[in-house]
Amino acid sequence: MPVSTPFTGGCACGAIRYECSAEPMMSLNCHCRDCQRATGSAYNTVVGVPAAKVQFTQGSPQYYETSGERGTSVRHGFCPMCGSPLVALPSAYPVMMSLRASSLDDPSWVRPAADIWTASAQPWDTMNPAIPKFETQPTEEEFQSILA
Repeated sequence: MPVSTPFTGGCACGAIRYECSAEPMMSLNCHCRDCQRATGSAYNTVVGVPAAKVQFTQGSPQYYETSGERGTSVRHGFCPMCGSPLVALPSAYPVMMSLRASSLDDPSWVRPAADIWTASAQPWDTMNPAIPKFETQPTEEEFQSILA
């Protein structure tokens, strides 16, 4: 994923802006029902970055928390003004923040390296056959294989 740092993003109304000063660790498509509901689509494309390297330069997201099937939770950050989904903080990976690709100012560089939670994928969704598929959450070993 070649991208110049820092890179930026924000919400649709401009109330929240962020900047990331680190290169992404990974990018993937998540097909879990939680992500489907959060995006209103078949999946959520996320870019994983070191949480400590993301700075909100304007405004702050509002968060809500959901529980996953494996007992972990995810805090989802969105703009309280326009509702744009921005970030996710997975409890399973506390040093990582997932930036929603849709919130990036320039998402053209994002190249998902895997599809996860494919067991929940919609039958009408056409996935890229060239990238690995994981029926649920990848194991730690599998996760390491998709890191950038």
